[in-house]
Amino acid sequence: MDWLALIGGGLIIGIMVAAPIGPVNLICIRRTLAYGPLNGFLAGLGAALGDGVFAVIAGFGLTAAGGLITGMSFWLQLCSAILLIVYGVAIMRAIPRVIHNPDGTLVSAAGSNLYTAIGSTFALTITNPATMVGFAAFFAGMKEIVDYQVSLLYTFVLVMSVLLGSAAWWGIVTGVTSIFRKGIATHTLRVMNLGSGALILISGVVFAVYAIWQAVAG
Repeated sequence: MDWLALIGGGLIIGIMVAAPIGPVNLICIRRTLAYGPLNGFLAGLGAALGDGVFAVIAGFGLTAAGGLITGMSFWLQLCSAILLIVYGVAIMRAIPRVIHNPDGTLVSAAGSNLYTAIGSTFALTITNPATMVGFAAFFAGMKEIVDYQVSLLYTFVLVMSVLLGSAAWWGIVTGVTSIFRKGIATHTLRVMNLGSGALILISGVVFAVYAIWQAVAG
C-alpha cells in the first residue's frame, strides 16, 4: 500500500468534484464577498460534507443506500432544482447593508447566518445523485490501490482525503475572493446579488427541465 498515492488520489478527487464552476461556487463566492471569509468557507464546507456522504456510500460499498438514492434520483433532482430556484430568488431580493472600517475593509453585512451558509450548500449537494455516480466512477478507478471489500482502513483514509481535498478547494476560493472585499460598496453587493441570484435561478430551472425530460424520456 502506497499511502502517499492513496492520500494524493483522494485529495485530487476531492478537488475535481468541488472545482467545476456551478451554483455552489457562486454561493461560496457571494457569501465571502458579502459576509466574510468564514461565512464563505462554511458554505463550501457544507458542500464538502455533502460530498463526504456520497464518498462514504461509494467508498464503503453501501449498495443498498446507493440504490435507494439512485431510485429516487428524479425527486432528488427536482428538490435540488426547487432549492436552487428559491435560493436564487432570495438572493436577488436580498438588500445588502455593509459597514466599513476606516481602512475600507468590510466589517459585516446584514443577513449573515453561519447555519444557513453550511446548511444550504449541504442540502444542494445531498440532493444531487449525480455526485454519488461521480464518486463511484472515481473510486472504481482506484480499485488497484484500495480493496473496498477488506481494506476498510484504507477506504476510510481515502474518504477523509477526499473531504480534505474538497475543503482545501473551498479554502482557496474563499482566500482568493476575500482579497477583493476591501472597499466593496453596497451597490456592488446589490449588483452581485442580482447577477449570482439570476444564474442560480437559471440553473434551478435548467435542472428541473432536465429532470422532467429524463423522467418522460425514460
